[in-house]
Amino acid sequence: MRGMRTSRRASGARRERCRSGHRDTENEMNEEIAGKAVRMRESANATTYTISDLAKEFDITTRAIRYYEDQGLISPARRGSRRIYSRRDRVRLSLILRGKRLGFSLQETRELFDLYDNAPGEQAQMSHFMELLGARRAMLERQMEDIRAILDEIDAAEKEARRSIAARALEPIPAMSPSA
Repeated sequence: MRGMRTSRRASGARRERCRSGHRDTENEMNEEIAGKAVRMRESANATTYTISDLAKEFDITTRAIRYYEDQGLISPARRGSRRIYSRRDRVRLSLILRGKRLGFSLQETRELFDLYDNAPGEQAQMSHFMELLGARRAMLERQMEDIRAILDEIDAAEKEARRSIAARALEPIPAMSPSA
C-alpha cells in the first residue's frame, strides 16, 4: 500500500514537471517505475543510451558491454556512477559485434578503430579491413578443406561399418547345443 502511494506521488510530480516545461521532450522524460528512473525513448533514434538500452538492442549482457569498455573499445561518459553511451559508442558496439560474427579478434577490431581515430579518412582503414578480410577468407578456406577431409574419413568409416554389419547379417547363426 505504501509503495502505491509513493508511485502516485511520483506520477503526480512527473505530470507537474511536464506541465512546467522542465523536460525538453516527452522522450527525455524520466518515468519512476519500481523506484528506478527509466529513460523513455526509441533506442536507435536516441542521442544517448543507457547500458540496458544497448544490451536489449543488441541482445547481449551488460557484463559484455562493460568488458568492451574495460578493453578500451567503447568509452561512455559518466554521470555519477551511471554510464551514458553516445551514438559513437552505439556504432562501435555494433561494429564490435559484426567483427565477432566475421571472426575478428577484439585486437583486430581495436586496430581498425585506432586507424579510424588516427586517420579519419577511410582509405587506410578500408585497405586494412580488406587485408583482414582476405586473411580471414584464407583461414576459412583452409578450415573448409580440413572439414571436407574429415567428412571424407567419416564417410569411409561409415561405409566400412555398414559393410561389417551386412556381412554379419549374412553369416549363419550357430546352432545352440542342448545342455544335458
